[in-house]
Amino acid sequence: MLESFHPAVAAWFARRFPDGPTEPQAQGWGQIAAGRHTLIAAPTGSGKTLAAFLVCIDRIYRAHEAADSGSEPAAGPQVVYVSPLKALAVDIWQNLERPLREIAETAAELGLSAPDIRVAVRTGDTAAAERAAMLKRPPDFLITTPESLYLLVTAQRARAMLAPAATVIVDEIHAVAGNKRGSHLALTLERLEHLTAGPLQRIGLSATQRPIQTVARLLVGAGPGRSAPDGSPRCAIVDTGHRRDIDLALELPDDELGAVASAEQMDAILDMIAAHVQEHRTTLVFVNTRRLAERVAHQLGERLGEDQVAAHHGSLSRDRRQRVETRLRSGDLRALVATASLELGIDIGPVELVCQIGSPRSFATLLQRVGRSNHSRGGTPSGRLYPTSRDELVECAALLRGARSGRLDALQVPAGPLDILAQQMIAECAAADWAEDELLALFRQAAPYAELTAADFDVVAELVSEGISTGRGRRAAYLHRDQVGGRLRGRRGARLAALTSGGAIPELGDFRVLAEPDGTLVGTVNEDWAIESMAGDV
Repeated sequence: MLESFHPAVAAWFARRFPDGPTEPQAQGWGQIAAGRHTLIAAPTGSGKTLAAFLVCIDRIYRAHEAADSGSEPAAGPQVVYVSPLKALAVDIWQNLERPLREIAETAAELGLSAPDIRVAVRTGDTAAAERAAMLKRPPDFLITTPESLYLLVTAQRARAMLAPAATVIVDEIHAVAGNKRGSHLALTLERLEHLTAGPLQRIGLSATQRPIQTVARLLVGAGPGRSAPDGSPRCAIVDTGHRRDIDLALELPDDELGAVASAEQMDAILDMIAAHVQEHRTTLVFVNTRRLAERVAHQLGERLGEDQVAAHHGSLSRDRRQRVETRLRSGDLRALVATASLELGIDIGPVELVCQIGSPRSFATLLQRVGRSNHSRGGTPSGRLYPTSRDELVECAALLRGARSGRLDALQVPAGPLDILAQQMIAECAAADWAEDELLALFRQAAPYAELTAADFDVVAELVSEGISTGRGRRAAYLHRDQVGGRLRGRRGARLAALTSGGAIPELGDFRVLAEPDGTLVGTVNEDWAIESMAGDV
């Protein structure tokens, strides 16, 4: 397959990876190049993301050759890449720019012209000026998150920009498959495909998933043309397994664990972690709460030096979070204490060891987090588990045993959540008028809504058009419903409501944290943390 790539792409890959393609790349390239929906399941660090991107880059180089002969491609993103985390989206952008630059240099060496391939990131962190510039000069690769993609297919100008999209890549699809974010994304993908000028090829990437057919169905959807004659999803599945050599161990303080960890036991755990940090270039320490992330970072800083340790979680301000990520990639940090905000990614720096305080609660989470260490083709992930109670000791022992025997969690995809349906119905009808039966058919193409009944659809349509009766009159009537003509369209304010209320991440109040006396925004803390914190907490 490599020989069929554009000369510049093939030469760059051969020079950059002299050992040749990995198994996911060798098996996946042919399926993707043939235009098939493809799901690649392989261990972390095996080159899945490049397997998807390289075919897309090759297509743009081929289109550039055709453009030289008079066929100009449409302006707009050819590839939409969807990442479940904002940090991963920025990570992909930084790891895509380098190959693009090097391939262009290789083309120049070969005496070939190279297209000007632009990459843009659209997440909640993207500045307003960057968003406006993106609409005026659309990128070729659009890197985004499920929630931001929902906003793009709802906003009027962005909908027009997405029309040329030919490929959508959903990375770490297992991270959203088992919750309502997956249902939300499935509907967004159907809305995106409705906007595009031609068929939309879907590529899914994941390291940990079971059953794999369920994930493939979520990726490609349901309905006519989405299934093979035997009823399986019409999707090429490249499954090279999730198991790889892994260095995993459990470490305990000297004292017997109880119902909760004592201060002495936590000190002993932090001393053991600090000793590991001093033996490795960079260590990633995972905890399960944002409050614990700050506390552990502070206590490790006392042992190792304040400038050697940092915390990373979703409540940090954009600037501070990106400074921490930059220091991690450059190897400037000895230790980084993180929550789930960094458990997914393709290359987050020279991490040599992962330490997990407390139970990660699932095989997928454990494998993802430990997989952040030695993240390369020949690297061996290395992880240490530190349970803080008897219950966590039992869980960690079971996780250790299960990970060594190749166990995986079974995904349970939510069946047609109606709150997500109401969100997407308002968003789509605010953007365009719809016949009810056509909108129902569109939503049924999303796998979680394949069994959506007309009665349930009717109930939701009535709710969003009639609103809710309150003491101040009717509220939340966002759509106008023509029951005679069977059509739905947005009322005034519907689009604003859709753009400010999208997503399926649980809603928590945030408190802004300011540094006195200059009032600089440090970040935010969650409602539960702010309520539970006490005077004297650091």
